[in-house]
Amino acid sequence: MDHIKESIAQVFDEISQGLQSGSFGKRARVGITLEGSEHGPGEMLRGATLAQAADPSIEVVVIGEQEFEAETELTFIEAADQKTAHELMDKMLLSGELDAAVTMHYNFPIGVATVGRVITPGFGRKMFVGTTTGTSDTERTSAMLKNAIGSIAAAKACGIAAPTVGILNIEGARGLERALIKLQESGYPINFTQSARADGGVVMRGNDLLQGVPDIMVMDSLTGNVIMKAMSAFSTGGSYESLGDGYGPGIGESYDRIINIISRASGAPVVAGAITYAGALARGQLLKKVANEYAMAKKAGLGEILAGLQKASEKTGGSAEEEVKAPPEKIVTEEIPGIEILELEDAVRVLWKLGIFASSGMGCTGPIILVAPEDKEAADKAIKEAGYL
Repeated sequence: MDHIKESIAQVFDEISQGLQSGSFGKRARVGITLEGSEHGPGEMLRGATLAQAADPSIEVVVIGEQEFEAETELTFIEAADQKTAHELMDKMLLSGELDAAVTMHYNFPIGVATVGRVITPGFGRKMFVGTTTGTSDTERTSAMLKNAIGSIAAAKACGIAAPTVGILNIEGARGLERALIKLQESGYPINFTQSARADGGVVMRGNDLLQGVPDIMVMDSLTGNVIMKAMSAFSTGGSYESLGDGYGPGIGESYDRIINIISRASGAPVVAGAITYAGALARGQLLKKVANEYAMAKKAGLGEILAGLQKASEKTGGSAEEEVKAPPEKIVTEEIPGIEILELEDAVRVLWKLGIFASSGMGCTGPIILVAPEDKEAADKAIKEAGYL
């Protein structure tokens, strides 16, 4: 009987909260870490407060230094520094204590890239930018193909049943167009849009970018990163990102958590937007949407298309053909940045040949190689001698 009474009490409590907030059902718990902002923890806290006030369907959980607990009525989790905050954030996401999180300076593994959301200046439309940091694949066109799939999942999680898709006119756009058409012809549902320019087409011009013609603008993550910064901070001179919803969630086929990224230059309005975006993704079951999109794409021949793109890249020297086995695995915590994304895996193989265990990843500023502390000096030297730095 006791558990029945508890269940009834919980239902009445949820109804009471719903009447007070105007939002019924379980609220999405969204964590936000305070450390790392160029504008200070106070700016992050202000963004968290704005998000909670504007969106009663979420519960904002702040993770930061104890001194800021007295400055907020939001749920607060103490963390002494950014490293500890990320550890707590990941633990709470995996345990289900958090449904999503917002943070900065977070390293995603290769295969995961973020889908941002901007407010376009032409008509004030919100547009998904796929992608903005991280990388879905080390082969360029393959990465953009996966970016399209991940972006569609994000848009659907935010309530757009059939999002329109356009491809920014950059290197690889035509190859991506061919690959997406193959998927579409084999049964994958994709809703292409047309450029607003007179000659139309799915490949988008700069005009389409400013007008927000597609719901989703697909591109590589380095281009997307620049566009996000320009769109977010064009009215402030660049030092303060004031518009949009941040760089978005890290999305990969098997990635198991919702972590939305913001820049260290993001101001409180963008922080608030990122929290609201993360809450919408959690309620819209982003991870299930990603799994569903990949299942449909695979059924339509995604694997064969990706294999063809990789083969074409190898013919043009885009990938090393030599098979090299990895040395025994180590814990890798030291970063080596500054390597071209298309050469990242080749640089890792250089280290493997020398018996140095290394793995590739994506840091805040771009591609990185991760090695053990005791191997850092030798790894730096080897990569420089090989011409990758």
